[in-house]
Amino acid sequence: MFDVHPEWQEDIAASYAALDPEYRAFVERGDFIPARPKLFNAFKTLPRSRLRSILFGQDPYPRAESATGHAFIDGAVEKIFSPTGLDRAVNRATSLRNFVKMALVAEGRLDASDLTQEAIARMDRSGLIDSIDELRCNFEAEGVLLLNTALLFENKRASSRHARAWRPFVATLLERIGDDVELILFGSIAGTILKIPHASKKRSVTLEHPYNHTFVLNPQAHALFGPMHLLNRR
Repeated sequence: MFDVHPEWQEDIAASYAALDPEYRAFVERGDFIPARPKLFNAFKTLPRSRLRSILFGQDPYPRAESATGHAFIDGAVEKIFSPTGLDRAVNRATSLRNFVKMALVAEGRLDASDLTQEAIARMDRSGLIDSIDELRCNFEAEGVLLLNTALLFENKRASSRHARAWRPFVATLLERIGDDVELILFGSIAGTILKIPHASKKRSVTLEHPYNHTFVLNPQAHALFGPMHLLNRR
């Protein structure tokens, strides 16, 4: 049995079994980030029946305190905002910082011509979330599964290798969930998922990784995430 939501048990068991046996042995040794009990966390908190989209990041944050098992959710971040703008921890997490700025621009709360800390500090933040876990919950309220292309991080040189190693897992998962689930692909490594036959049958949106500053003003990102109102308190 896997430590996931009951609705995901059969899918995760089948997908995990599709991994190369030698690679499964590596996974079971647990010498990676996040800690092995967190590996399938994305499947604990979003029931299969509520799935609408899968957001594929690249791989986990390379720090144990940051890697949560959910793509893009930095465990080292508590608060999103501070009196001076974005919280210091958010500013250090480049991808998260750019995503939050993108969402603020998409909702018309932040002018695209002024993305400074001072501009964010001047905003009316009543009604906005202020914790990283609220952001995760809002993604999941929209049916978005936060999954990395490689579910683990060993070292930067090995990122592409691990993404390839997890491809049978992803391929089996995509085959089992059907074709009405949209794929949101962040960056070139996530983009390789489109080589999987069952991925090509699904609607997909490919964006640059939020690590790139261009993500903040990307109209495609605005059109996709703006209507989700991910920063609004629910």
